[in-house]
Amino acid sequence: MAKYLYKLGEWASRKRRQVFFGWIAILIVAAIGVGSVGITFNDDMSIPGTKAEKAMDVMNKEFPHGESGGQIKLIFKAPEGQTLESSSTHQKIQDTLDLVLNDKAVESIANPYQAGTISKNKEIGYATITYKVSADKVTDASKDKIKGIAKIAEKNGVQTEIGGTVAFSHVKIGGTSELVGIVIAFGILVFTFASFLAAGLPIITAIIGLGIGAMGILISSNFFSVQATSLSLASMIGLAVGIDYALFIISRHRQQLAQGLSVRESIARATATAGSAVVFAGLTVIVALCGLSVVGIPFLTSMGLSAAFTVLIVMLVSITLVPALLGMFGHRLSPKPKKQVDSKKSLVVKKNKDSNKWGRFVTRYPVQIVLVCLIVTGIISSPVLHMELGLPDNGMKSKETIERRAYDSMAEGFGDGINGPLVVVLDGSKSPNTQVSFTKVAKELSDLPNVSSVSPPTSNQSGKFAMVTVLPKTGPNDSKTKDLVNDIREKAINVNEDEKVKLMVTGSTAVNIDISDKLSEALPQFAALIVIFALLLLLVVFRSILVPIKAVLGFLMTLIATLGFSVFVLQDGHFINFFGIPEAGPLLNFMPVLTTGILFGLAMDYEVFLVSRMREDFTHLRDTNKSILSSLKHSGPVVTTAGLIMISVFASFIFAEDSTIKATGLSMAFGVLFDAFVVRMTLVPAVMTLLGKSAWYLPKWLDKSLPTIDVEGESITNHIEDNIDKKVRKY
Repeated sequence: MAKYLYKLGEWASRKRRQVFFGWIAILIVAAIGVGSVGITFNDDMSIPGTKAEKAMDVMNKEFPHGESGGQIKLIFKAPEGQTLESSSTHQKIQDTLDLVLNDKAVESIANPYQAGTISKNKEIGYATITYKVSADKVTDASKDKIKGIAKIAEKNGVQTEIGGTVAFSHVKIGGTSELVGIVIAFGILVFTFASFLAAGLPIITAIIGLGIGAMGILISSNFFSVQATSLSLASMIGLAVGIDYALFIISRHRQQLAQGLSVRESIARATATAGSAVVFAGLTVIVALCGLSVVGIPFLTSMGLSAAFTVLIVMLVSITLVPALLGMFGHRLSPKPKKQVDSKKSLVVKKNKDSNKWGRFVTRYPVQIVLVCLIVTGIISSPVLHMELGLPDNGMKSKETIERRAYDSMAEGFGDGINGPLVVVLDGSKSPNTQVSFTKVAKELSDLPNVSSVSPPTSNQSGKFAMVTVLPKTGPNDSKTKDLVNDIREKAINVNEDEKVKLMVTGSTAVNIDISDKLSEALPQFAALIVIFALLLLLVVFRSILVPIKAVLGFLMTLIATLGFSVFVLQDGHFINFFGIPEAGPLLNFMPVLTTGILFGLAMDYEVFLVSRMREDFTHLRDTNKSILSSLKHSGPVVTTAGLIMISVFASFIFAEDSTIKATGLSMAFGVLFDAFVVRMTLVPAVMTLLGKSAWYLPKWLDKSLPTIDVEGESITNHIEDNIDKKVRKY
């Protein structure tokens, strides 16, 4: 591969203008494509085949004439000292609802006084407005009318909030998050390169690659089921790896220019060597993200494939556009010559030319460092023992949002359970006396723990099926609500035997509970798949048995530490104000699986960049300690810079408005921080020191049977140097 990349780098630098304008043309065409076909996101996060989904299918089949239109709830709170039944308040609410009828898109209005949707203390009630179209098709004009009507009611002294199935807030595409990440990354690159020009190149190439990848995702949303969250996740990963991959190639190029290589030769070699590592790293991340599809969960597959596509694009940009831009700027990217130092300092520099202070510290105290790393990991990981999974509801949004204010008002008037009702479908097709059985079952459901109320059974046209609404006493993400769902399903076994009635629980709360359970079951399987893949991959790359085992154990440490930190902050609520998290709650149910896939790819990147240098030096020097010191001296700064850039990009998404993006950005930022600096830069060299030469042991029979993968492209460098030596000897 290195030979092909060498030719590619040389070609890109020679045809630099064509390559540059070629990528710009692709970006423009992609943008035109988005403008032509538009954007059609589908934020459905259901999992076909779960118990709640099956119950939903039965309900939709047997109750086809149910209210399918979008609904908005106008929630009223009486002025202080009054109730909703006070004559003045009653009149103001009635006047408000009369204004709603002016919208021809409205199908019907369920008045709180007629529907009985008034709290026990008569202070809070709600009217349900049903539209002629589904919730996602209710127009912005209708939404604006409702907002205006609510403001009028507020001016009249009646607090009015807006809830229901019609969404008033949407995940914003792009924004300040990416900008903040780019600014911080640019600052790190300026400090690293000591050059504004060199620092700007990784930013430019990453933005172009990310732009093409994002446009591709937007276009695909018209043909496949793609969530808005998928775009944010792809932007997060694509921007981070795009900057890092360009950094690796540019760093190698500048080192070679300082050694006296010509611009074009240096570009070709940098593309062959650092470019090989970039291709390997990119393919590793792509495989990990595509691996999310094996879990069998549609929305997770969409997220993984979207992010993988973006990584593929930024990887291709890195090995073609970066060499082209390097060719354009020529010697202007050459590092400034270092100032002369006095003789005493030069002796010290010469003595420590293949090591640095950190390397000498780690190799001097390996046992102590391993123990400290294990203790720190244990402490940070401990919260994972009480991890709870769920989907964020409106109660976890900012108190300034329309949805959160409505959530709180409903909970205040009717209890927390009103925001997470359970729908129980009763199948009495085999019952001899269905109506009596339905009534008896509803009574038995009301006797279950944590039940606030149960509605009377509503039969379908045939009379063989019925629905009841069960209101829990607790909110949708409370563990007691999950226990209630399980209690109903256990109750269903006895009811089926005694009354010949089949009970099925559905509703958004039950669906979310089933999704969380499904993802919890999938995590060990996915993690096992990742571990096996990592062991085989690293076995081939490093030609060692112990090094892959050490790398995988380090990855598992990173994973459980990241989940532990996420539980500590997001679920337990520590430092949520500092990180701008509106409300503590269960961990995002797909975060553990998503974290596993993303962190695996990134962790293997750092492992390869650091340990491959150790292997290279050990092959030449046969000295374990010197190879570790050399790696930390030469590859350590690159890993450090790459890690800081990735942390800054992920952390910038904490500023996003959407709670899902906030949580993911925070978790990923900590995961990279822990893996890069605790595991790879600290634990790995300490363990390698303890293992000594045994770290590189591999049976000869296995060595012969394994394919050879030159990750850093050293074969092409050696080949070129051998040719130069032959030419020198010839003359």
